[in-house]
Formats: sequence, structure tokens, C-alpha cells
Amino acid sequence: MTGERHAARGGAARGAVTATMSTPAVPARSELTDAALQAQQGDLQARDWLMGEVHDRAFRYARARLHRSPRAGDLSEEVASQVCVAVLSALPKYDDRGLPFEALLYSICSREVAEAYRLMRRHGDVAGEIPHTRTSSDPNGEAGEVAVDVPGAGRLLDQLPDHQRELLTLRVAVGLSAAETGRSLGMSTGAVRVAQHRALVKMRQLMKAQGGARG
Repeated sequence: MTGERHAARGGAARGAVTATMSTPAVPARSELTDAALQAQQGDLQARDWLMGEVHDRAFRYARARLHRSPRAGDLSEEVASQVCVAVLSALPKYDDRGLPFEALLYSICSREVAEAYRLMRRHGDVAGEIPHTRTSSDPNGEAGEVAVDVPGAGRLLDQLPDHQRELLTLRVAVGLSAAETGRSLGMSTGAVRVAQHRALVKMRQLMKAQGGARG
């Protein structure tokens, strides 16, 4: 009888361990997602902080993408304002189940920049100086060599495939971490780092080819 009780307890323990191991880990929500949910509940402080982050990220993204225009600064401010309006409109219906807030923000930024770029092209406004992009702010040091602070960096980014250009824009110009970039683009952190490495290799190849052509 004692042996049967020990066997029963052992089976229950093994079952508990199996159940624990089979339960998928729930990913932690991002700071932006938490702030968005709090803002939905009427937290004005969370809303103000969220909109400050939205404006800052939207402006940096637009500045990097609209660098060809001599009015890049003004256009980027206009885009950032439009993004803020669109985010406020979308906020009441936002549901974080399966969609991090970064992904919603990126989709809105991308749409508003595309519209601004169409207007820019329509008016022939595609000249002007190209600003240097800056190194990603990365306190954990995970960015490695994500630095594109070289003359003509904007032109090099424009020559990359769309997915590589967007990824480096978020990592370098906007200053997102690999995790934040992944949430924006629907990629894992590991996939972001791999794609980032390939994009930087491509940029170095472009720089080398352009250097040879000038020589």
C-alpha cells in the first residue's frame, strides 16, 4: 500500500512538472503597450508620456526617410503631428492581443511618410542635403556596430531593399533596440540582429563600390 501511495505521488509530481513545462511563457508587454492601455483607462499622465514618445519616434523616422527634401525638418514635424492625431484616434480601439503598440505606431508612421513622400515627389522636392544618421541608443550594447554616421548615409539606405532599409531606419535613425524593432516589424530579436548584419554588409559593399567608381 505504501508503495502504491509513493507511486501515485510520483506520478502526480511528474504530471505537474510536465504541465508546468508545457505552459508557454507569456511575453512581457512593452513600455509603450502598457502606457497605451493605461491611457485607454483615462490615465492622463500615461497618455502625455505616450504621445511624447510617439511624436519623438515619428519625427526621427520621418526625418530619416524624407532626407532628400530641403524641407525635411518641417515635413518631418508635419508627419509627426499627423501621426500623433492618428494614434489618438486609434487608441480607443487598440487591443494589445497579438499586436504590440510598436507595430501599430510603425504602420501609422510608414503610411504618413509614404503620403508625404508622394507629395514631395509630385512637387519635385527631392533635393537637398542628406543628414547624418546617428548611432542607435542602446544601453545594453546589443547594437554592436549599428553606426551609419558617414557622409551619404541617406543615399546608401535608399539603395537597400525595402525591408533592410526599414529595419536600419528604426535601429539607427529612430534608435530602437533590437527587441523594439522586432515588435514593430513582427520579427524576433534574433531575426532582427541577423537582418541587421546583412543590411550593414550590404551597405559596406555599396560604399566600396561607390568609392571604386569615384576612383
